[in-house]
Amino acid sequence: MRTAHLVDEWQRLGSTQVATNGIELRVVEHGAGAPVVFCHGFPELGFSWRHQVFALAEAGFRTLTPDMRGYGGSSRPAEVEAYDLLTVCRDLVGLLDAYELEDAIFVGHDWGASVVWHLAREYPERVRAVAGLSVPATPRSSGPPLPIMRKRLGPDFYMVWFQEPGVADAVLAADVRRALLRDDIVTAGTFIDTTTPEPPLPDWLSEPEFDYYIETFTRTGFTGGLNYYRTLDLTWELTAHLEGVKIDCPSLFIAGSADPVIHFTPMHKMSALLGDLRGSIILEGAGHWIQQQRPEEVNAALLEFARGLG
Repeated sequence: MRTAHLVDEWQRLGSTQVATNGIELRVVEHGAGAPVVFCHGFPELGFSWRHQVFALAEAGFRTLTPDMRGYGGSSRPAEVEAYDLLTVCRDLVGLLDAYELEDAIFVGHDWGASVVWHLAREYPERVRAVAGLSVPATPRSSGPPLPIMRKRLGPDFYMVWFQEPGVADAVLAADVRRALLRDDIVTAGTFIDTTTPEPPLPDWLSEPEFDYYIETFTRTGFTGGLNYYRTLDLTWELTAHLEGVKIDCPSLFIAGSADPVIHFTPMHKMSALLGDLRGSIILEGAGHWIQQQRPEEVNAALLEFARGLG
């Protein structure tokens, strides 16, 4: 299902505005059974999990898929400080409370992976199991991450360039289609350069699916998502109490071999943090947008993981 049919099916699911942690999250619910919460990254939406939502619901799971804080149909607070990861974790705890759930399996991609790794440490009693895609679980860094990034990767590194409010926001919003088509997003120049031909639509994404993203980000802009990057140091300051805290619940990691993130984020440190790592899967040739690019393999891995929990 990679055509307009999938877009139509997603839209027919409808959504609910869920009040949590002083904001509202737009949540798509599908299926019945053990709950699974999907958390997307940047620049994505709950829609990014469409392949997984239908597959897991069909397999007997209850899926809850929010547009994360700052995105799509969810609240987009103006303050940069409203996007530290512990605040986002409280959004998810409130989501469980709203649905009267004691815990859930949490699956995150990109920033969503960072969120669910933090959630499993901060609120272990609410996380039945956790799966992270593309972004490995890493221990708390020895110092604030932004100065480390500036020193090691330079001012052109995209996370550093994102820091100045309004700058990247304007560049991305000026050509939403081109911004969303950028795949090699490691340097600021990738976004700034408008002289090269527009990248082609990848073969795993149909025009109707891509239109869903374009229409949404044209309406909302990118500021909410960029603010996650702007609170990197704030999150570090707020998580001193997590120093040395492991994730003891069952865990899973999935990434693509061609994903640039795993080349600048150390995977080898995961074993020190994950006490019950049940798989570290690298899909050969897959890039960053792995759950959309290789949905069958991702779905199979998630289903094996979830079913193995008992």
